[in-house]
Amino acid sequence: MDKAQLILLGLPIFLFCSDLFNLFTPPPPKPPSHRPNQPPHIPHQQRPPVFIPETLDFPSQKPSSLGGAVGYGNTVEINFCVSCSFKGTAVTMKKMLETAFPGLDVVLANYPPPAPKRLLAKVVPVAQMGVIGMIVAGDRIFPMIGIAQPPAWFNSLRANRFGSMASTWLLGNFLQSYLQSSGAFEVLCNGELVFSKLKEGRFPGEIELRDLISKTLTRPSIVAGSY
Repeated sequence: MDKAQLILLGLPIFLFCSDLFNLFTPPPPKPPSHRPNQPPHIPHQQRPPVFIPETLDFPSQKPSSLGGAVGYGNTVEINFCVSCSFKGTAVTMKKMLETAFPGLDVVLANYPPPAPKRLLAKVVPVAQMGVIGMIVAGDRIFPMIGIAQPPAWFNSLRANRFGSMASTWLLGNFLQSYLQSSGAFEVLCNGELVFSKLKEGRFPGEIELRDLISKTLTRPSIVAGSY
């Protein structure tokens, strides 16, 4: 077996071990969420003096409906598909909302696929290793399970051993990536769904999302029993 064959054989094994390590490694602990409505504690001796700037009241100056104290005490959740490379869009929306609504707590989280797809995604690496092992040592495995003559498909795979192993590895990685993706970009404001990519089939625009959050935050609350 020459150097090229060793590289072709060792590369799929190395990638498989790397996938198994990433699959069973527990996720890192989430950092404590910062609550903007609770300012950091400053000792009484070190508390700086507070200066209240005076604003001039011009007739042409209109109060903005965005920002101010609207964001304090409110939470926006952006649940997106991590394996779909939606993180960049989610971070951009997070920065935009934090700028438009000071004090708003924007939380980013992964939107997992359904349970059957998650289960199949864990089975794919095992099937990959089984097919590769069958290609490498099938001539010894089939007699052990009582099959004296290997089937025709095994002979076809064995004829191009390294090409079959590489194709199996690439196809398995594609299936695993597809099964782990949900295609979601869901935005919730205080637990209320304001935008869903699964329903709309598109991403929200920055101005569109800002207006949706503004309408939700400034919506008057209805108190039960009051008429």
